[in-house]
Amino acid sequence: MKRSIIATLIALSSLSFCTLAGDLAAPAKADAKAQTQHNIQREAGFRQTESELAALKAQLADQKQKLQSENDKLAAQFSANEDRLARLEENLRLETGSLGEVFGVVRQHAKELQSEFDQSVTGAGAQLNTEVVDDIVAAKKLPSLPQLTGLWSALEEQINASGEIQSSQIKYVDGEGLSKEVTAQRIGVFGLVSDAGYLNWNNSKQDATAYVKQPANGPTSSNLAPLLNGERVVLVVDPSRGQMLEQLALTPSLMDRLHAGGAVGKVILGLLMIGIVIALVRGVSLSMARQKIRRQLKTPQTPSDNPLGRVLAVYSKEKNLTLEALELRLLEAVVDEQAGLERGLSMLKLLAALAPMLGLLGTVTGMIETFQVITQFGNGDPKVMAGGISMALVTTVLGLIAAMPLLLAHNILRSQAETIRNILEKQGIALVANQAEQESNKLSSSLENAA
Repeated sequence: MKRSIIATLIALSSLSFCTLAGDLAAPAKADAKAQTQHNIQREAGFRQTESELAALKAQLADQKQKLQSENDKLAAQFSANEDRLARLEENLRLETGSLGEVFGVVRQHAKELQSEFDQSVTGAGAQLNTEVVDDIVAAKKLPSLPQLTGLWSALEEQINASGEIQSSQIKYVDGEGLSKEVTAQRIGVFGLVSDAGYLNWNNSKQDATAYVKQPANGPTSSNLAPLLNGERVVLVVDPSRGQMLEQLALTPSLMDRLHAGGAVGKVILGLLMIGIVIALVRGVSLSMARQKIRRQLKTPQTPSDNPLGRVLAVYSKEKNLTLEALELRLLEAVVDEQAGLERGLSMLKLLAALAPMLGLLGTVTGMIETFQVITQFGNGDPKVMAGGISMALVTTVLGLIAAMPLLLAHNILRSQAETIRNILEKQGIALVANQAEQESNKLSSSLENAA
């Protein structure tokens, strides 16, 4: 019984396992079939892509072969062109010969003439071939015969313009920036002259301006009128074609130099003027006193209003005094006259000593300004230091210039006053001696009478 039950269970287990195995195998078979179909499709796609790439490779190979063939043709043509160009250049060199040197000489002269045109005043109506010259300068090949002819005409034109005086209408720009047409006379290649004198010609702008400073006895349009009529006229000509006239504007005048001295320079000039006035007044006074003294010496009996006359008046008034008292009175009169004669001379001497000291003060002040400018801007540009240096130098010069005439005037006036004082002292001593002699004679007469 047990065995039959076990056998039945085993049979049932086998039957259920077979059923379960059949159920699991069916999906696997379906998946395998689907995978097989997918692989077949992929292989077909790979075969199609491979055929397309093979066709593209063949197309690119044909294109490469064509490009290589074309490159070989171009390389061969390039080599042929190089050979031909080399032969042509050799033929050109052989055929031109020395024309290359001629071209260099022509261009050099054309450049020089172009520079002459840019700087010369002949641009005011006497330059008609500038375009030909510019073409020759800019050319990269041999000049043509018309260009050479034009260069010759330009040279001839410039030569003829250098020896003529021509009147032309030009545009003149005044100091306010206003332009107007004026008539100017061109003196060769040296300059343009108008009623205001020499004009600074700008060839690039085709206008002219007046120079800041004109030379002394410089020409004007009115001065050139006789020359145009064939008469001989002496002219002041700038051979540097304007450079000397420009430098003339930079040359400071006397007033410019005095202005560079600043406030200290003006003080020195003021002291010089005061000293000159004092010297002139005292010089005139002493000269008049000497003339009056000369006339008084001829008439000592009639004293007048002059230093010697006043001393003689004291003698006439006080001659009854004793010799000692009379001598003291005359000495007092001489000292009073000496004080009047030397009036102002001490101030003149003070001014003569003060002027160089002020000059030294201006020098120190100018150097201080110069060092301040150097501190702010450096010493690279001398123009920024020019003001302080000018003040330092000009004030020293002004101080010395003021001191020398004042000192000379002081010595001259002092010697004149000393001469007058000596005359007064001699006359006073003579009067005392005369008085002593008179008293001695009176004493001798009285002694003789008593005897």
